Amino acid sequence: MLRTPTGGAGNGTAGSAGQLVSIGTVLTMLRDEFPEVTISKIRFLEAEGLVEPRRTPSGYRKFSTEDVERLARILRLQRDHYLPLKVIREQLEALDRGEQVRIPAPTAHGDGPPDGPAQGGTGRERPSTARVGRAELIAAAEVDEAQLAEWESYGLLAEAPGGGFDADALTVARLVADLGRYGLEPRHLRAVKAAADREAGLVEQVVAPLRRHRNPQTRAHAEATAKELAGLSVRLHEALVQAALGVRLH
Repeated sequence: MLRTPTGGAGNGTAGSAGQLVSIGTVLTMLRDEFPEVTISKIRFLEAEGLVEPRRTPSGYRKFSTEDVERLARILRLQRDHYLPLKVIREQLEALDRGEQVRIPAPTAHGDGPPDGPAQGGTGRERPSTARVGRAELIAAAEVDEAQLAEWESYGLLAEAPGGGFDADALTVARLVADLGRYGLEPRHLRAVKAAADREAGLVEQVVAPLRRHRNPQTRAHAEATAKELAGLSVRLHEALVQAALGVRLH
């Protein structure tokens, strides 16, 4: 469910007809349901022609309620149904023409890939048993086998024991593909992977004693703590990068 920020006319919300919001506000509204969404992702979807925000005379993007709902629909189709952008674009164009399009609604536990296991929950709470094959991952990330093999050679992705890729690997693949469209190659991302491994090691140091505890409630608390620390680590990383670049969310 989208979160609609409160505020006066100066801030603007997408909850009132005719009001427009900035890309930073759109990010805030989407983050509850889509914690992995970024400014770059929204800009990429705009560049692909899937959403068309208005522009102020100074060039800033302004999004309507319909734009935000359209973005949420796109993100759900990618996350819950593994649809490539080409298919999503065709469905959105059909809807724009007033045609009826059958888009399966995700269940309370989400939908897995075609002919694959069901995907539990949303966001980060997907079970490790949800897997996609190489073909599904390639289609979802809109790349080819050679690119996937290159990502694997740099350690950015790896098949899970027993074969297939889990939901986290699918998210990584999409992000690596998005970065690649800006000219960032896998070799450039090795430092990012190394930093992520170090952050994961820090989290593991905190929760490892809890995971070894004999009390099941304490072990469950360890998993909740790990998720919370991971989320904080991601937010800190984003804030540090933005601060280093002097980025403002317009």
